[in-house]
Amino acid sequence: MTNQTRITYLFDPLCGWCYGASATIENLMREPDMDVELAPTGLFAGPGARPMDAGFADYAWSNDQRIARLTGRPFSDAYRHKVLADHTRRFDSGPATLAIIGVAVAAPERAFHALKAIQHARYVEGRDITDLTVLAQVLRTLDLPEIADRLETPDEAWMAAYRSRLDSARTEMHRLGAEGVPALIVGTGDSRRLLRANALFGSMDMLVAGLKAA
Repeated sequence: MTNQTRITYLFDPLCGWCYGASATIENLMREPDMDVELAPTGLFAGPGARPMDAGFADYAWSNDQRIARLTGRPFSDAYRHKVLADHTRRFDSGPATLAIIGVAVAAPERAFHALKAIQHARYVEGRDITDLTVLAQVLRTLDLPEIADRLETPDEAWMAAYRSRLDSARTEMHRLGAEGVPALIVGTGDSRRLLRANALFGSMDMLVAGLKAA
């Protein structure tokens, strides 16, 4: 459809606010006049990763409760006690981002389903999505066995796609002045503009109208 509004969704799979916005993003993807592209930023990967210590876990849980109150998204006790309390693992979104990009390359129509399943595995089931083996198990539940097999030993082509997509998303974040995620970029080419996170947590009708008017 030539009159579709192009939306680029900047996110990170370890971002609680991105998880909180997931229903809104799914609703946008159902809009016939919206073309939504996923753009993982790797905000918490590589140099953005950090240790999961007690102080950070407490901060994350407090923030998660704010998100739950605002959006109704569940953050389970399993997540609190199995993920946030496990200080042997790093807070590192690189593996989950790698999984999502792998699906986006091989089966782009399934990429958002993979993101949702990975978020559910962490925040509801309390599973460790910094572990490639766990991520491969999640992909197998989505009937993506070949991608799951490759994820456990990603080849150079997959890693090149990972680096390229993160570089592209980060370039756009910098160019448009995005300070974090989630965020939406509306439009194409030189007409692209940034919608900040608060637009994702208000009225859906107002969001859609604003996007169509962009």
